[in-house]
Amino acid sequence: MSQEHREKSGFETRAIHAGWAPDPSTGAVIPPIFATSTYKQDGVGGLRGGYEYSRSANPTRTALEQTIAALEEGEKGFAFASGLAAEDAVIRALLDPGDHVVLPNDAYGGTHRLFDKVATRWGVDHTPAALNDLDAVQAALTDETTMVWVETPTNPLLGIADIAAIANLAHEAGALLVVDNTFATPYLQRPLTLGADIVIHSTTKYAGGHSDVVGGAVVVRDLDLAERIGYHQNAMGAVAGPFDAWLTLRGLKTLAVRMERHCDNAERVVEFLTADERVEHVYYPGLADHPGHQVAASQMDRFGGMVSFRVKGGEERALRVCDRARVFTLAESLGGIESLIEHPGRMTHASVAGTDLEVPDDLVRLSVGIETVDDLLADLDQALG
Repeated sequence: MSQEHREKSGFETRAIHAGWAPDPSTGAVIPPIFATSTYKQDGVGGLRGGYEYSRSANPTRTALEQTIAALEEGEKGFAFASGLAAEDAVIRALLDPGDHVVLPNDAYGGTHRLFDKVATRWGVDHTPAALNDLDAVQAALTDETTMVWVETPTNPLLGIADIAAIANLAHEAGALLVVDNTFATPYLQRPLTLGADIVIHSTTKYAGGHSDVVGGAVVVRDLDLAERIGYHQNAMGAVAGPFDAWLTLRGLKTLAVRMERHCDNAERVVEFLTADERVEHVYYPGLADHPGHQVAASQMDRFGGMVSFRVKGGEERALRVCDRARVFTLAESLGGIESLIEHPGRMTHASVAGTDLEVPDDLVRLSVGIETVDDLLADLDQALG
């Protein structure tokens, strides 16, 4: 697909056609899995298409990288072995000892751990801030701030940050804005068009979409940033293998239709939970009384498939709900076709216990899948007891 046609095409068309044209020798419409570690050269340094060694580049990975860049409306994409590998590459490519980062006070536990236990060891400082409060973001900025890190919606409390407004604050301070777009996906939200400098994904989640692959991605518009991140991708080597890249690419082709069903089902689940007396509070940016609803409505096309709620009866009741669920599978991760339920305090966010990022112990997080929604509602009803 040419650059001109890519820019004129709709999301679904780009998801299916960007990054690969039918193979000229066979007519294959789907990229093959290039299961090779090295490539024959046409004389010393005579590379075919720039391929010499699959850590540096692989045609299957290239197809994925070009596709996700097209979906995020960026110039260059990079595929990694996991979402945290993608984050690590950005941190090490763009931060130096003495730099300061503003983090969400509701960040994914693995992101917080990466900064708090790894990056701080080589001199990178960080400050958690409530990113739904622009005054709090401004107050967290220092003369050493070189990066502001945003998740929106956040994990697991589904807080909303105003990407365009925070981009202005970050840029005025001479800092880069990084947005983790895993929850929203490029189908619902495109941070680069709102002023972000870098977009990060755990492609394990909605991008892959079938709970059968682990991966990560970075997308940028600025080619200087691309060069620095690309250098570290190759130098550090945590790249997506061809099989994983192929699975993720296959997932992206159906992202649009899956996200519509995720959103449809999540809205029904939210309607059920908000009317249930056994539920204390529901977190979902599509609710009119959600504090970030208006911002979410302005920068997202729909409100996503993630729902969190607090139950009456405390942690014991929340754990019992998780244990009693049957259609919802008790498991970590999110974004797959199947519905998942988990207790963040004991599972995905256990690493932030005792910190400013600690989550309520009566919180339950749902990744609402694409099953028959009446079955999901019946399961929640019986699980709540």
